[in-house]
Amino acid sequence: MSADTDTSSLRSASPKSRTDRRRAITLAVVLVAELMNALDGSIVDTALPSIRNDTGASTAAVQWIHAAYALTFALGLITGGRLGDLYGRKRTFLVGTGVFTAASLLCGLAGTPALLIAARAVQGVAAAVMVPQVLATLHITFDEGSRAKAFSLYGTIMSLGSVAGPVLGGVITGADLFGLGWRPIFLINLPIGLAALLLGLRHLPESRDHHARRLDLTGVALSGLGLLLIAFPLTVGGERHWPTWSLVMPAAGLVILAVFVLQQRARTARGGNPLVVMALFGNRAFSAGLAAQLVFGLLSGVFFLAWTLFMQDGLGLPPAQAALGFVAASLGEMGGAWLAMSLAVRHGRRAPQAGALLAAVTLGGYAWLIAGQGPGLPLVSTVAPMLPFGLGLGMIGAALADMTLSEADRAHAGSASGLFNTSTQLGIALGTALTSVVFFAHSPASSRGATVTTAFTGTIGYVVGALLAMWALMLLLPKRSKRTSTG
Repeated sequence: MSADTDTSSLRSASPKSRTDRRRAITLAVVLVAELMNALDGSIVDTALPSIRNDTGASTAAVQWIHAAYALTFALGLITGGRLGDLYGRKRTFLVGTGVFTAASLLCGLAGTPALLIAARAVQGVAAAVMVPQVLATLHITFDEGSRAKAFSLYGTIMSLGSVAGPVLGGVITGADLFGLGWRPIFLINLPIGLAALLLGLRHLPESRDHHARRLDLTGVALSGLGLLLIAFPLTVGGERHWPTWSLVMPAAGLVILAVFVLQQRARTARGGNPLVVMALFGNRAFSAGLAAQLVFGLLSGVFFLAWTLFMQDGLGLPPAQAALGFVAASLGEMGGAWLAMSLAVRHGRRAPQAGALLAAVTLGGYAWLIAGQGPGLPLVSTVAPMLPFGLGLGMIGAALADMTLSEADRAHAGSASGLFNTSTQLGIALGTALTSVVFFAHSPASSRGATVTTAFTGTIGYVVGALLAMWALMLLLPKRSKRTSTG
């Protein structure tokens, strides 16, 4: 009886309510997948000591347990985005999610460091296939009237995942669930991934670029090699004190990427299907959005690593108290994402620009506080500024993604999403690598706490400069959202 009633009510529902329901399920499925990726990028960090003790991993192996995921994820995003355009975004999303879930099981069962590193690399490749379909699906599924809320939730999930990863990793490992130690940090993906697969199989809409025919394998090889030559030394060079090869490889990578651009243009001129749709860069707003996102990733990589060192080494805060700062920043980011998407409807680029200025002014005041009180800065003064700073970053993130991808043709949504995510990951890798340069460049020969404190205030200057550069780049974004401009 109840089944008949449910079926009857579903059939009698208005077309709008059925559409809203499908969109809600679609949003839930893709954001769950995005959350899995956001968590797995950092959840392993707080579990690494336990993994090392349990598996006997060397220092190099411990580093690669984290780096294997980050590298393969960054290298595969452009190709992963284009696969969705070619073979269907739903199909590509399901394949990526399925492999990611299976690789998570392998991670949880791994008995040796080598097997765990290999499984993490497979996880990264699968995430590179899965994640571009998230933004592409949001772009395709939601119209201008409802996209703001969807991207607000996307920004919220990204902020939640970034702070919850390390905290959740520490809690789960410390709980020693079923005597499994660190392994549940990966096994938790199994029920989540299976739910995303089952719901996605039934409810996700299919979309693709009907003019595209086959994958550009030469472009895949060139882009992968170029990004590898840049990302690899940025990931591991700092640990090895920047040997000569770590400086030569990025230069070679830039040359390879220049060859890749020429190859893509030639393939497009011959009427072929390039890996990257070069017409996307003909839109000034799209190109500026990518550049702004690269800077956003860079300043995030620099600031949050330097800030962690400042709190723990400069102020001597225990991890539990230092985590309060990340919680404040994430709460601010979640609020900023919602605020910016509502403001962007009427004010366009001014919303993320206001976020950049708010973050810059907050950091300027933070540096003034630190300079005045030094290592004696109280906990409240350490944590409280992170709320408006996070608010500013949140106003940038979600709105920037929406305003950049809205400039891309829907047929090329996968390629555009892959490029956008690649900008983020390369920016974070570059920022993390530059931290050792800008942070320790301001370290005077004095006591440890004062040294780190002075280094951090110097680093803030670079971050403020990056925020102002973002503000300038966003002058090239639309003055108004398409929704208001089209009435």
